[in-house]
Amino acid sequence: MSDALTYRAAGVDIDAGNAVVERIKPLVKRTFRPEVMGGLGGFGGLFDLSGRYKEPVLVSGTDGVGTKLKLAQILGRHDTIGIDLVGMCVNDVLVQGAEPLFFLDYFATGKLDVETTVAVVGGIARGCELAGCALIGGETAEMPDMYPPGEYDLAGFTVGAVEKSRMLSGDAIVAGDVILGVASSGPHSNGYSLIRRILERAGNPLDLDLGGVKLADTLIAPTTIYVKSMLDLLKEGPVHGMAHITGGGLKENIVRVVPGGLGIALDASAIVLPPVFDWLMREGNVAREEMWRTFNCGIGFTVILPRDAVAAASALLAKHGLASSVIGEIVPAQGDERVHIG
Repeated sequence: MSDALTYRAAGVDIDAGNAVVERIKPLVKRTFRPEVMGGLGGFGGLFDLSGRYKEPVLVSGTDGVGTKLKLAQILGRHDTIGIDLVGMCVNDVLVQGAEPLFFLDYFATGKLDVETTVAVVGGIARGCELAGCALIGGETAEMPDMYPPGEYDLAGFTVGAVEKSRMLSGDAIVAGDVILGVASSGPHSNGYSLIRRILERAGNPLDLDLGGVKLADTLIAPTTIYVKSMLDLLKEGPVHGMAHITGGGLKENIVRVVPGGLGIALDASAIVLPPVFDWLMREGNVAREEMWRTFNCGIGFTVILPRDAVAAASALLAKHGLASSVIGEIVPAQGDERVHIG
């Protein structure tokens, strides 16, 4: 019959999906750890946890990359947004001292473009390599009429593990501990709805030079993955707490790991805005308070530790290529006001 319908005619190309799977197999295989059982193609990813922990606590996290996807699609640069996806998930579970073990991704689009999809998944695989976790599964969904042409959406999920006795709960944090701020690569994956509005107001000057780097390159720079450096730090010295600076910025994230009765005092003069944040604040006429609660302001991760442990911690992080500096301290809380920036 001439009017017979097929799945392809309805907008779903199974052959394109199969082509993506074949292209990503070698990328995914590079992320595998000895604990991975089987390969791609099963109904579930398998990971053997036996023999690694006495009292394992599993720590899970899920996230996306927000409207940074819009910027990636505008620029036509799809090879690093997957690193962002991994970073947003693994840095979160790291806060509790957990080592990310494996990762799964979800990629959804209206019409599957093989090259774009392979570039995105390649970035996810690279992010997993940087985090030391295995990409053991995922889903590529082609959904006609759900997304405009050329657009796609991403979500990720990770599971980590930590020995129960070594889990970071924040209970060890005391007044007098210092807050060590660890540098970010840029805005990471937060605040992009505001960033895009500022770009529009400024006439989208993506080629603008900011200290030798184009604005576009700074904004698309992938989220720093702190896993290997922080796991090393946890082995070497006393760490009382950690915080991943994401949505809510410096104002709302650090205090999340601080016990009741204590607060944080951040030294604004110790937080020097990198050029991209300085430009965003000036061009968007963004109040400093709004900067603190929207962006990481150049600090992507924080470590709470005793003052006498700072020098050794900074030296170790420097070996991993990460700049750090003391940006504040833990103080007794004053009423309901637990965060002071001054």
